[in-house]
Amino acid sequence: MAATADAAVLVGLGSDRDLPVVRLAAQEAAEHSRPLHVLHTFSWQAAFAADTVAAPRDEAEDLITRATQLAHEVEPGLTVRGEIVESAALPTLIRRSEAAFLLAVGDSGMAGSGECVPSDTIAVQLAARAGCPLLVVRGEQAPEGPVLVGVDGSPSSNLALEWALECAARRRARVLALRVVEPDEDTDAITDALTDVLARYTARHAEIPAECRVVRGDPGQVLVDTSRSAQVVLVAARGDEPGRGMLGAVAQSLLYHSPAPVIVVRGLAEAPLAGPEPTARP
Repeated sequence: MAATADAAVLVGLGSDRDLPVVRLAAQEAAEHSRPLHVLHTFSWQAAFAADTVAAPRDEAEDLITRATQLAHEVEPGLTVRGEIVESAALPTLIRRSEAAFLLAVGDSGMAGSGECVPSDTIAVQLAARAGCPLLVVRGEQAPEGPVLVGVDGSPSSNLALEWALECAARRRARVLALRVVEPDEDTDAITDALTDVLARYTARHAEIPAECRVVRGDPGQVLVDTSRSAQVVLVAARGDEPGRGMLGAVAQSLLYHSPAPVIVVRGLAEAPLAGPEPTARP
């Protein structure tokens, strides 16, 4: 699907630990000329279990207020809407993502959790099931490195490449398109093919410095290692892995272990990235 011209950047706000998500999502919204919609889900069942019924609701209202204020501090001219929904977080965000331009959530500490990450972690579930691209924000600020995108020659990875170029244009950053191959693959032929694909996609963005790189190794590990110097890393939800279900092994590796923010590109199979031209920014 292609996002409508007024589709918002949606933030799934769980607690005050997710306020860094608001900061980065506000920047993304401004850079893409989109409004920001901050959504927090509220459970009356949990409220009745608290010392007072009113306190959890008051805390939810305060969280939305602080998130809205933060978004306006980051991007003063941004249109921001806050909402509290009385329902479970995951089904609500999946449903709302169908009409969103981008969904942003925190990583629930995944990047520093080691090898064992529950598959029901909300960011993992959204990466597999959201109806739009998903931005997973880390607790630490990323370096001012390149926009890194993992590619494998599949149509979905080409969409991730196109999104990466759009991100780089607005961030005034360079793009590094990285393909990881098996030991027996012809790296020269793959490099030529990747160079041709990159040239087609950079035709509209001649001002963006772009590099393609083909290396041997384990795709997930190579991308995680390279992401340590990237400001953001993009990957298709599944890529050329039809047997992996809704979320491929490479996307999972980046979600679990990359220290950089990760954008899992999904929900765009029917059309390329589209949207209004960004307004000039000082």
